[in-house]
Amino acid sequence: MKDVKRYKGFRELTTAIHLHTAATNRTPIIVFRGDELIGSGVIDEITDLFVKIKNAKYVRQTCRFVYVN
Repeated sequence: MKDVKRYKGFRELTTAIHLHTAATNRTPIIVFRGDELIGSGVIDEITDLFVKIKNAKYVRQTCRFVYVN
């Protein structure tokens, strides 16, 4: 899944405002590291370094955050 944008219905959250909007709206997202699906759920916390979902912290630099429209 090297290019999430090529899959119909997927939208990658590429900016801080995307992440904050998803958190505010309580939009469920999925998390990828490379091609591997490693998590999913609603964002609980966002910092400059990580995104927290269901007590798991995902490093923003190494993960991709996606939601399905």
